[in-house]
Amino acid sequence: MTSTPFAPLTGPLGFYPVVHDAAWVQRLLDWGVRTVQLRFKAASHTPAEIEREVHAAVAAGKNVPGAQVFINDHWQLALQAGAYGVHLGQEDLDIADIDALRRAGLRLGLSTHTPAELARAKAVQPSYLAIGPIYPTTLKVMSYAPVGLVQLKEWAPLAAPYPVVAIGGISLERLPGVLACGVDGVAVVSAVTLAVEPELAVRQGLALALAQKR
Repeated sequence: MTSTPFAPLTGPLGFYPVVHDAAWVQRLLDWGVRTVQLRFKAASHTPAEIEREVHAAVAAGKNVPGAQVFINDHWQLALQAGAYGVHLGQEDLDIADIDALRRAGLRLGLSTHTPAELARAKAVQPSYLAIGPIYPTTLKVMSYAPVGLVQLKEWAPLAAPYPVVAIGGISLERLPGVLACGVDGVAVVSAVTLAVEPELAVRQGLALALAQKR
């Protein structure tokens, strides 16, 4: 294992939406979000479509000062596009060229679901660590039981010195309670993408994250 850590984040994590296409990335940046993740799933999309979405999301981030746009899974395309960062799962640690990502200066976020996975991810010296699912989520099949707030509060310090993002089933109503567990950011999906008024939800989320920081 190399002793060189990944590049650190250039800004706070805070309110961190995870969205399914580059148009959403652009929209969120326009609304004031500065940390966002493109999770564009390969199923039912051609390689050309995936490449187009990744490049569009990366380009959107490069046009906004302070933007931290992470690409989920598609690390080769992220590398090719000169992305700010990538977000990978535990299984990706076995197949991704971690050293190439590190050498290129990309930031790296890693998903974890247990203290053992936290320890494994910390050894990579990433830019941040994600813990989840905090609550049950219907957005994807979960192999792990929800972490809950009690365990989140216990596990978050185990990630030190790396920033921690909580993810999984987090609504705007739940956001203050999650932030109170000592995490640096909260990733949300349906709280934004399925909101009746997405822009209003984003502004509320940003305000809640800012208020907690104070």
